[in-house]
Amino acid sequence: MSSALRREYLAALGLETWVVRAKSVPAAAPREISAPAEAPTAPARAAPDPISPGETPRRRDAGDSTAREAGFDWPELKARVAACTRCVLCNTRTQTVFGVGSPTAQWLIVGEAPGADEDRQGEPFVGRAGQLLNSMLRAIGLAREQVYIANVLKCRPPGNRDPAADEASECLPYLEQQIALLKPKIMLAVGRIASQNLLRTDLTLGRLRGQVHAFGVSQVPLVVTYHPAYLLRTPADKRKAWEDLKFAREVCARV
Repeated sequence: MSSALRREYLAALGLETWVVRAKSVPAAAPREISAPAEAPTAPARAAPDPISPGETPRRRDAGDSTAREAGFDWPELKARVAACTRCVLCNTRTQTVFGVGSPTAQWLIVGEAPGADEDRQGEPFVGRAGQLLNSMLRAIGLAREQVYIANVLKCRPPGNRDPAADEASECLPYLEQQIALLKPKIMLAVGRIASQNLLRTDLTLGRLRGQVHAFGVSQVPLVVTYHPAYLLRTPADKRKAWEDLKFAREVCARV
């Protein structure tokens, strides 16, 4: 990438200058994060009846999660997401938001949940936040088409509220199977909600940044950064996000 083009991308992040620094000291070995134990492949199940508004979703056993979508290929998994009625969000969504990108991507970008624009278009990270994410990726030499982008939730929570615990637990097996199919070299979790759900922690984003975490039974390296929507509201933190992106790039190069 030419220096002029890189400066253009950095300008989109609000970073007018970029100084080459000495090669950073390699990060410590990935710190293992508690993840669900690997379970045998479960047979396909019929989708449960839709949840009525106000009804409390039935909580599944922990051992039921990881294996629930195991074995389904991309078309089958997408069809199951589109027909999903496992939580109350099926009653308020316009459509599900499965994910977008290359099925052979080395990078997996994971956000929290679809917003209003995503709910209408059926694609994650569109609108202003999506444009900023595209600029963030281009700043480290990646096009949107080269990565895979998904969310913890496949349906929009009404009013863009935080996902409920049951909603996240019901939806996470879909993402787990996407990861199993994709086999990414690195995951980039954007935002506090996505990071806390993926890592099953209540630590703040500040505590989670700057480390190599590991996700799932395959221990995929995971790096945490700010959500583009947050950066639009708090542009002063764009430089911190740039440091996170460079760190993630270094981690990916070592895998």
